[in-house]
Amino acid sequence: MKQVPEQSQAAALLDDETVARFLLDNPDFFIRNARQVEQMRVPHPVQGAVSLVEWQLGRQRSHIRQLEEDITQLMAQASINEPLFYRLLRLQSDLAAARSLRALLDSLQSWARGLGLAGADVRLFTDKWRLGAPSDFYHLGLSRSQFEPLRIQRLGQQNHYLGKLNGPELLQLLPQARQVGSVALSMLGDHGDLGVLIFSSRDSQHYQDGQGTVLLQQLAILLPGLLERWVSRA
Repeated sequence: MKQVPEQSQAAALLDDETVARFLLDNPDFFIRNARQVEQMRVPHPVQGAVSLVEWQLGRQRSHIRQLEEDITQLMAQASINEPLFYRLLRLQSDLAAARSLRALLDSLQSWARGLGLAGADVRLFTDKWRLGAPSDFYHLGLSRSQFEPLRIQRLGQQNHYLGKLNGPELLQLLPQARQVGSVALSMLGDHGDLGVLIFSSRDSQHYQDGQGTVLLQQLAILLPGLLERWVSRA
């Protein structure tokens, strides 16, 4: 009469975690029990049941296919990024050689249009930069408090946003822009608290969530130091 309770107690002790830990601690288990392994059947959503070996081979094939897809995507991304990387080096050289803030902004704009974009713009938070007289770049100013709802909505805790903006958002950031389909926003500075770098495209699908932001990050960190040659920090 004690056999059934003892079996129930043993089954309760052999939960998934216990079995998994045993197999990890005894890697030669399947070698020592090769015949039993060959007889094991694993439920399969299509074939009903397959052997443990077939199931493992299927998992390995699936994993290999996923790796191949990942490698293909990485190679495609690398082929796109390589020419862009060299363009970035040229841009950094042009920005460093600029003799005025206007020349710097023009170089940035020309670089963006050379990539087929609508443009590139810089907006600086007014509480971080002195943009009043005698500076004539007050139009670069952006109220941080007014920008905050857009930042929360679009960027959240991130330093970049790639995608579309609605009409009021575009008017706030790019009041002179026309036919903007999508944008890439990058917060300027190491802590993202100095302003916004904006690349715009007429193509609504050009900038999308999930695209790489490494080059954007490099520019967002580089620009404030260059801007300080002509605009004082508050």
